[in-house]
Amino acid sequence: MSKVNKKEEQKQYNDQVEGRNAVIELLESGRDINKIFITNGDKNGSINKILAMAKEKKVIIAEVNRKKLEEMSTSDNHQGVIAIVPPYEYCDIDDILNCAKNRNEDPFILILDGIEDPHNLGAIIRTAETAGVHGIIIPKRRAVGVNSTVSKVAAGAVEHMNIARVNNINEAIRYLKEKDVWICGTDMDTNTYHYNQDLTGPLAIVIGSEGFGMGKLVKENCDFIVKIPMKGKITSLNASVSTGIVIYEALRQREYCNKK
Repeated sequence: MSKVNKKEEQKQYNDQVEGRNAVIELLESGRDINKIFITNGDKNGSINKILAMAKEKKVIIAEVNRKKLEEMSTSDNHQGVIAIVPPYEYCDIDDILNCAKNRNEDPFILILDGIEDPHNLGAIIRTAETAGVHGIIIPKRRAVGVNSTVSKVAAGAVEHMNIARVNNINEAIRYLKEKDVWICGTDMDTNTYHYNQDLTGPLAIVIGSEGFGMGKLVKENCDFIVKIPMKGKITSLNASVSTGIVIYEALRQREYCNKK
């Protein structure tokens, strides 16, 4: 197959979920699935569960050779199964706020200001879902969206997380402030450690891009800024690691307040 033809074929599969656990989570979520491709003759382990669930939900199964799956894969770790799905449906900010309202909880939101690495976004979505975050807000430009790599790294969490994609992060922040949500930025240029800041109540935590952090205007629009202590010679953390540290401190504080 020529490089041109291969690229053209891959464009047909831009909206896909790869990997056994991710496809199982997809089937359990009830999201529409166009077709599931599996390696010809592979009926071992969790593939049997996928086949049974797909049959029950009347999803088309196509058995293809491994070379075909390799050509389709964008994550290089498909584990013998790729599900083709309609384009990811992003939600609105109000959907995130309504999710919190329906759970009878204060809004707990994550704002990502320019995350470009799909592995980081996938890891962040997975961590946010486990911590009970109601939704994630990402920008449409200069940032990665939900794709097959993100879905694979998130290990199914994409199917359970509200993700809003907005034209302008600062407008989203202003809208959240109108809804009485406090905006917490993350940056080393502050004296306040994340564990010394009150992170309870309606809250949105802003995580900056991998290379440049938060934009200047985004930083100015935050109500307060926190930082994570650094004791080594390296003065920065991976974006997904930083996110996990801050949101789990927020979860700890919120859980403690609920028990009082």
